[in-house]
Amino acid sequence: MPLGVIPAGTSNGMAKSLLDSVGESCTAFNATLAIIRGHKRSLDVATVLQGQKKYFSVLMLAWGLIADIDIESEKYRWMGSARMDFYAIQRIFCLRKYHGCIKFVAAPGFENFGEPNELGGEIDELNSNWVMQDGYCGPTFDMKGFNRKIEGPFVSIWLHNVPWGGEDVLAAPDAKFSDGYLDLIVMKDCPKISLATLMGEMNKGGHVRSPHVLYLKVKAFALEPGPRADDPNKEGIIDVDGEVLARGKGTYKCDQKTLMTYDKLHIKVDQGLATVFSPIN
Repeated sequence: MPLGVIPAGTSNGMAKSLLDSVGESCTAFNATLAIIRGHKRSLDVATVLQGQKKYFSVLMLAWGLIADIDIESEKYRWMGSARMDFYAIQRIFCLRKYHGCIKFVAAPGFENFGEPNELGGEIDELNSNWVMQDGYCGPTFDMKGFNRKIEGPFVSIWLHNVPWGGEDVLAAPDAKFSDGYLDLIVMKDCPKISLATLMGEMNKGGHVRSPHVLYLKVKAFALEPGPRADDPNKEGIIDVDGEVLARGKGTYKCDQKTLMTYDKLHIKVDQGLATVFSPIN
């Protein structure tokens, strides 16, 4: 069943990605007209898994700086979309880093990113989690390819399925709707002044060319989140498609229940699983 996307929120990353692909402005009128015309295109879907729990994502996953800005700025929602810029300034000047580790299956051409990962018993763990699920649980792939890793601490980890994260945030300029890969944007360290400049370049995608940013494509991804580097008693937020998937201790609204815990999770991509109405085929 094709899905129609009409921009009616704060960010509207999916609608912006669809309309911008043909040079149209991101408006409810243009999005509605695209649905009426009935053109369709395939869209990759990511499956996020933690034990027996799973979540399907079509836009992005964030941990660290981007997740903190997206979720913690909710307290300034009365400001509209300006809340993001306002809170981003606060987070840059009071910059946090998070301990942790990411592991991934790199897309062809990106195999040299990160360090070799010794798999050990992780293959059996992943296979067990996927086999024991009820209903559709995502695609299968060779777990032995899960052989690259990057150790923290990190300023930000950002996975993207489509180019735009918001109407003015070109998060992953090389992302495709149905290439079977997620675009991974990694930032381990960055001087605050450079970070402020970098954040200002996100509206044109210039941040991915920064020497402080690693930008690559992955087929599968594992996140092992840890505590803040400045305070081991505080953890972070995992944000998927603009919603809180997991909150660690000491975070904004950490007393609220979430679908998953602040612990290791795995992500795989199913190429072209969804269908969306699009300005063109």
